Amino acid sequence: MHSENSDEKEDIRKRKFTKKVFMAVAALTVILFLLVFSRFYKTLYRCNIDLKGKDAVFIYIPTHSDFSKVCSILYDGQYIKDKESFEWLAGKKNYIAKIKPGKYQIRKGMSNKQLIDMLRAGRQTPVKLTYNNIRTKDELITKICTQLEADSTELRNILNNDHSLSKFGLNSRNCLAIFIPNTYEFYWNTSADEFIDRIYKEYKKFWNADRLQQAENCGLDKIQVSILASIVQAEQTQFNKEKPVIAGLYINRLRKRMLLQSDPTIIYAIGNFNIHRVLNRDKEINSPYNTYKFEGLPPGPINLPEISSIDAVLNYDKNDYIYMCAKEDLSGFHNFSRTLEQHTIYARKYQQALDAKNIKR
Repeated sequence: MHSENSDEKEDIRKRKFTKKVFMAVAALTVILFLLVFSRFYKTLYRCNIDLKGKDAVFIYIPTHSDFSKVCSILYDGQYIKDKESFEWLAGKKNYIAKIKPGKYQIRKGMSNKQLIDMLRAGRQTPVKLTYNNIRTKDELITKICTQLEADSTELRNILNNDHSLSKFGLNSRNCLAIFIPNTYEFYWNTSADEFIDRIYKEYKKFWNADRLQQAENCGLDKIQVSILASIVQAEQTQFNKEKPVIAGLYINRLRKRMLLQSDPTIIYAIGNFNIHRVLNRDKEINSPYNTYKFEGLPPGPINLPEISSIDAVLNYDKNDYIYMCAKEDLSGFHNFSRTLEQHTIYARKYQQALDAKNIKR
């Protein structure tokens, strides 16, 4: 009897011990699960970005970058809190083999998953590219290549290569006509070739059937319109309402086969845009842009004419003016004349105004 009781007590003791072990193992398993889950959750979903108080920053991943380059960009900016978790998840998501160049916005509060998903999918932020007030090809190239990844040397080579430009109906002298000043969206990693192809599409879109018909009515092709518009714009930089009058004057001179005699073309030929007074000796410069010596339009635009200037030519004022001169009040407006005699009077007043202000050049 005593032996049976002992055996029963031993079984109870063993069952209690087994239960305790099971409970301990179960508890340990739960703890380990929670630790792993917590680590997994933090790796995926917890904010791993430090922008030093900023709401967002942009990073630029160059073409042909590898994962180490991406890490350098992020780490040099000190944007990643936990590098180990970022690299682990990047490996799990195979981002390492799917690097896509571009401009990306990193936002405050982003997790590893959000950041890697954005980078792997190539969801970059477009660049709003604006170019205006451009006078030379070099100015344009600098403006573009400081906003896009496009290589300045490659772009310059394209714009100076008559063979490359011939497929667009352009050459190295008149190629600025293809650039219509406006705001365009580009991906930052756009190459020089891709940039020109896109600009040409915008150029064709701008020169729709209506504008082409207007150009024909003016007796000009679209390149000639842009060249004349660049002169009109250089003559009148302040008051758009005067541009159609100036355009009409120059169209009158073209039709009469008169020299255009535009001072801004002389300044462009000299290459010194700080000149405020064109002298008689300047008019002797031997350049195809010297409209005091060579009849007709110069071989290319002397700036990037704005849409308002192009439309001013297309909708030119049908006047009978032949001469123009800046007003003596230096307001930016002009006096227009039908005769040389009247023009001479206006020109003398303007010269006297410059003398009074001691403007010699």
